[in-house]
Amino acid sequence: MTPARDSGTPSRHTSLPPRSRERFTRPRVVTTPHGQTVHTADGRELVLRAIEPGDIAALQRCFQRLSPQDVRRRFMHAMSELPAPMAQRMCRIDPEWEAAFVLMDETVKPAELRGVGRIFVDEASNTAEFSVLVERDWTRIGLGALLMQQLVDESRRRGLSELWGYVLMENRPMLQLCKELGFVATMLPGEGGTAQIRLTL
Repeated sequence: MTPARDSGTPSRHTSLPPRSRERFTRPRVVTTPHGQTVHTADGRELVLRAIEPGDIAALQRCFQRLSPQDVRRRFMHAMSELPAPMAQRMCRIDPEWEAAFVLMDETVKPAELRGVGRIFVDEASNTAEFSVLVERDWTRIGLGALLMQQLVDESRRRGLSELWGYVLMENRPMLQLCKELGFVATMLPGEGGTAQIRLTL
């Protein structure tokens, strides 16, 4: 909701961090008649599925658990709450022009939303803008990469030519993930803190 590093093995003294797939074991996804079950390396279980209108309350609760930094990275500006009309709009999508996938924690009641990835299709350019959010306590276990790959696969299924998005330069984990997935980053003129990243499909 992303490999541009030089080939070869980095030296032991390099300052570059290892790839995310080297740092963390990727979640295991099992397809069942009821959807996809995600098993993380640390033993947690989530359900990966398309977003539903009934996810509004869970989306708002997820927003309440975000830090101000998380909110700024996702929405590009400060927000103290997720207004009901916005939450409704984010859950009641137009499937012709949008797709959104959520990671639901059904081990608690009510079920909680731990991550979400979405695309917005631009018909004129045959491209899509993406966004990805994973709750902080559920980061660093491969869920961001899982959602991004889901969005890449969905974009290819739709025959789109490019997937793109805006990422704050301070969001180094997201920039690194996108780099590993093959995205190319370009700084926005006049906006030194924001990069536009693009993946040719």
